[in-house]
Amino acid sequence: MRIKINDKLPETEFYKVVESGPKKLKSFDVFSNKKILLVGVPGAFTPTCSLEHLPPFIQKIKKFKSKGIDEIVFLSVNDPFVMSEWMKNNNADEINFLSDPFCEFGKKTGLTIDLSEIGLGLRLSRFAMVIYNNEVLVIFDEEGGGLDKSSADSILKAI
Repeated sequence: MRIKINDKLPETEFYKVVESGPKKLKSFDVFSNKKILLVGVPGAFTPTCSLEHLPPFIQKIKKFKSKGIDEIVFLSVNDPFVMSEWMKNNNADEINFLSDPFCEFGKKTGLTIDLSEIGLGLRLSRFAMVIYNNEVLVIFDEEGGGLDKSSADSILKAI
């Protein structure tokens, strides 16, 4: 069952590389007391994610903040080291890059896509959602891998 507007986020664990190495983060802590734009992508360094989806968020971060977004989080089923390198490669240190390496968040929210056909396995589908204090306010669900509803411009127009 897919997550819906007004649902509370399921408790899951994410990973992020910090100075001492990979750190486990609880989703409840990540999304508490902040208005966060969570962007789910099928894979770091994949063509659509790297060339079309991520760059406009980097370029327009100030516009998102002016609309009340405290933080932008990019989430993928890559390991935390890959997500850290993706952030560095794109000079995107103003965005929080988190790893859902076991697709736990994807499975619990129903936001998955099976890309086994092209060697990627189970991944997050492409989506974005505005979350406040662990509650989903708005969802921009591509229901797969397309890029229309969850683009930076589409979200800016809607919020």
